[in-house]
Amino acid sequence: MGKKVKKETESPPKDVFDPLMIESKTPATVVLMLSSPENEVLAKACDALYKFASKGDENKVTLLGLGAVEHLYKLLSHEDPLVRRNAVMVVGIMASNNDVKKLLRELDVTNSLISQLAPEEDVVIHEFATLCLAYMAVEYTTKVKIFEQGGLEPLIRLLGSPDPDVTKNSLECIYLLVQDFQNRAAVRELNVIPPLLKLLESEYPVIQSLALQTLEVISKDRETRILLEEYKGLDCLLNILENNELNDLHVETLAVLANCLEDVHTLQQIQLTGGIQKLLSFLKVSTVPDIQKNAAKAITNAAYDSEILKILHWEEVETFLLRLLETNNDDVKVAASQAISAMCENIDSKCVLGLQGIPQLVKLLSSDNEELKEAVVTALNNLTTANLRNASVVAKAEGIAPLIKTLNAQRDGAISNAIAVLTNLALQEPIRASIQSQGIMSALVGPLRSTNSQVQSKAASAVAAFACDAGARAELRNVGGLGPLVELLHSNYEEVRRNACWAVMVCGSDEVTAFELCRLGALDILEEINLSSKRKNKFSEAALETLLDNNLSQKYSRMGYLSPSNIITNGFYDCGQVKHGGKFLSLEELSKQELTDRRAIIFINAKPQESVVEVQEVSPSVSGRSSKEKPRKGRGKKEEEKPKVIQVAPTILEEIKLENSHWVPPPDYVLMDYINDASKTILPITSTREQVVALAQFVAERMGGPVEKEELHNFCWELDMSEIEFDLKSNIVPIGKIKRGTFYHRALLFKVIADRIGIGCSLVRGKYNRCWNEVKLVEYTPKGLLLPPQEYVVDVMFEPGLLFKQGSAKADQYKRI
Repeated sequence: MGKKVKKETESPPKDVFDPLMIESKTPATVVLMLSSPENEVLAKACDALYKFASKGDENKVTLLGLGAVEHLYKLLSHEDPLVRRNAVMVVGIMASNNDVKKLLRELDVTNSLISQLAPEEDVVIHEFATLCLAYMAVEYTTKVKIFEQGGLEPLIRLLGSPDPDVTKNSLECIYLLVQDFQNRAAVRELNVIPPLLKLLESEYPVIQSLALQTLEVISKDRETRILLEEYKGLDCLLNILENNELNDLHVETLAVLANCLEDVHTLQQIQLTGGIQKLLSFLKVSTVPDIQKNAAKAITNAAYDSEILKILHWEEVETFLLRLLETNNDDVKVAASQAISAMCENIDSKCVLGLQGIPQLVKLLSSDNEELKEAVVTALNNLTTANLRNASVVAKAEGIAPLIKTLNAQRDGAISNAIAVLTNLALQEPIRASIQSQGIMSALVGPLRSTNSQVQSKAASAVAAFACDAGARAELRNVGGLGPLVELLHSNYEEVRRNACWAVMVCGSDEVTAFELCRLGALDILEEINLSSKRKNKFSEAALETLLDNNLSQKYSRMGYLSPSNIITNGFYDCGQVKHGGKFLSLEELSKQELTDRRAIIFINAKPQESVVEVQEVSPSVSGRSSKEKPRKGRGKKEEEKPKVIQVAPTILEEIKLENSHWVPPPDYVLMDYINDASKTILPITSTREQVVALAQFVAERMGGPVEKEELHNFCWELDMSEIEFDLKSNIVPIGKIKRGTFYHRALLFKVIADRIGIGCSLVRGKYNRCWNEVKLVEYTPKGLLLPPQEYVVDVMFEPGLLFKQGSAKADQYKRI
């Protein structure tokens, strides 16, 4: 019997762990597995995390909180291809979360992702690496890192990937990167145009759309447009427009072409190949609002160049724009109006658009869309600037009323442009009168109070344009427009300040308005402006001069000088020199002051007291006659047009005075006699020199006669003045009451009478009650040749009628005695 041998089974080595199948239902456990040294565990853990993260954003946040991102970042450079691929997948899908992106930026993950774009890497790695980069390229800091770390070259290479997801992600990343001008130049150097044009033929619309969007961005650079032309890109774009099956790409295609239209050379090439005609033909039949709007915007952007404008005019682009105004879409109308504004830079286009487009634009002014209203008035402004014919078309189209109504618009741009249009129309007197009759001055008060400098400037300019008529100035006074106009003189904006000065200069051309402007402080502000070399301007100087020339009492008080052209009229008064910064009081205000021992106010009024009131239209209560009563027929039409002179009973006259409640200055009958006597005795004299001498003697006789120089201190004119003031119970003294007058009384009387009888002379105030008159006289040589006029100082005090040549020692002595 043989011996039995027991068969023993082989046992595994002691240091080998048997395979263990682990099933985990918590993400925390799987995240812990990312620290495993085993490649298979790492790969499976990453795969599980990818599936978990794909289910929603909340899961991504959970993994972020468990610290999975830090572990995954380390695995991006793992030596095992499967582990590396799965890790990239998880990072790529998680990068859609903003918090994850923030952490990835802190970890500087871009360099690791770019290294995964090598040609030899798996296509899945390409897909998710480009996906992660596309998510992160939204931030500017990441764009800079991708550029600096050389990420553009592999991304452009991957545009030719056979995998559409890789292509799409790479393209999206490039689109985001080229938003920065530095990257636009870089992709151009890396020859991105050919692959982008090739992608226009892709079977995937999303890729085609992204390619067009990228082309739109990079074609903003002229160099790119040149390359686009070299690679026949314009033909590709026009072919897309002609293909109705690709109508979903037409908007983006048109946006690229719009950039191409901004380049003269490119536009000329499109024109030579018939591309513009193709483009316009496409636009004329298109009813898609976005396409119409973008087409109009393209024309607006291209119209900056005069050569481009010529081409657009030759191609009759104006007809297309006018058709857009008839659409039912406000956005399209806005874009069309803006394009019309741009096309106005071409004179021929301006004429075409004016005749045909202005009536349409005027109708659109009644729109409730504020943006459209602004675009329309801007177009009208450009159409009517330096074009009287277009301005007439606006008036004929009944555009004045809606333009005035637009001054109450909500947008400052609409208000300023509406004012500009009305100002353009005001260049023609009949149209200006029509605008004034519709209350333009009342409508301008609101814009004058605006806080927008552009509106303020235009409003002030409009006041200057319309205030040339007395009725318009009266309306502006009555509606309280002078106050806000004066406030604009304080503006820190040079254009506002200049236009306000211009308006004040025009408004101050009549005495009533000039006085009101002075009362509101315009003179003080203008003087302050003119003291500054930076703030003053030609209009500020002219405005100050105009106000003073129409308010001679204040001019003489401030400046101490009246020129020969400054004719003294009734109502003038001399209250002495006003200190700088001091308030100049009106005659009515001075009349209310109690009697003082200060210098008397010398008053001029050679107008008799009227007991007859001339009335144009009188109410029945005053005239005693019905306003409906017809005028008597008599001597014809001219006789009927004369104002009616109605005798008013004393009681009624008193009521009128009380109602007006203004201080009425007393008439100076003595002055009237002086003027009458001078007219009879001096006017017949043929020589101007002899008239001046006679007038000087005439004045001296009425003011106490000649005075010896040595006896000047004994010439007690002050006592006489005090007695006159006491008798009148007033500080205001009519000049005819003065029988013993000193220098400034005599010089003023000389100027008053000289102005009435036509002798040109100036009135100059000196120091210590000194005043004198200056006249210019023409002299002849012994041979009878005419010499230039010479200026003389007239003596009315010591040797009346003696003339001292200006600048001579005797003239200087007379001024300062």
